[in-house]
Amino acid sequence: MTEESIKITGFHAHIYFDNTSFDAASRIREALGANFHVQLGRWHEKPIGPHPQAMYQVAFSSEEFAQVIPWLMLNREDLNILVHPLTGDDVSDHTRFALWLGDKLALNIGALQKSNSLS
Repeated sequence: MTEESIKITGFHAHIYFDNTSFDAASRIREALGANFHVQLGRWHEKPIGPHPQAMYQVAFSSEEFAQVIPWLMLNREDLNILVHPLTGDDVSDHTRFALWLGDKLALNIGALQKSNSLS
């Protein structure tokens, strides 16, 4: 697949938290749901898939990107957030095409490579 033929069908933001930042993650989640056209995923209180820390996912359209990402930049309350496109290539989406707000965390890419080989 050439980069010219890659199509972005939407975006995910993964909001990472721990015991000390759970309240901040809750405030961000509530504000995202109230102010934007997003789909809020479940709370994952333990690492799951490639994610090394507790998190929840926020899904949104390409049209919402210009509103959601600047808001997260200004309101992330020092939480680390991974933003990535949905192109059908999970490994590239979480690595080459990823955008980080805050610190870049080390992802378990092996988990994505295994799921890609199963599909």
